[in-house]
Amino acid sequence: MGWYAEEFGSSHEGRAGVLLADGSEPGPVYLDTGSGADIHRSTDWQLYDGRFGPLAAYLRGACACGWRGERRYPVDWDEVDFDSEDDPAGPHDDWAAHMDEVESRTVPLPVELEELIERLSKGMAALTRDSPLAALRAVAELERTVERLGRRAAFTAQADDLSWSTIGTALGVSEKEARARLARYSRDY
Repeated sequence: MGWYAEEFGSSHEGRAGVLLADGSEPGPVYLDTGSGADIHRSTDWQLYDGRFGPLAAYLRGACACGWRGERRYPVDWDEVDFDSEDDPAGPHDDWAAHMDEVESRTVPLPVELEELIERLSKGMAALTRDSPLAALRAVAELERTVERLGRRAAFTAQADDLSWSTIGTALGVSEKEARARLARYSRDY
């Protein structure tokens, strides 16, 4: 189970990370489901209860970008509700604070544009309910606009000779995701 910030995609997928009593972070737990050659691997914190491998002593926030929260949250295995799909609040709150930091480093959008995008989103949601065919027509127009402007923006960003690290930070994604995003936008330029 992971935490996801739609704007930043898989670059910043979060989870409750596991620490052993000695402070080390164990690798994934491997589960043989007995249905072929595939062996499932997982870093779901609830699997570190000692039955399938190491026993977690602490949890902390963790992110796909490599960030790890500093705070440690002791695990009381006698109190864990294995039927609950909720992750512990502490690690999630720490990851959310990390996401605030990531967002603070991104290039800001003009306030007027943010407001316009919000109004457009609400208007499109209403149109989808009231007139789905008109909404599909509007979506097609938006796709054409995004494609055209995305190509121009990607070309200009690459022409500015910015580093992939700078582009990734400005967009709030990894360098790899920044390359993929610009490649997707500039494919027909």
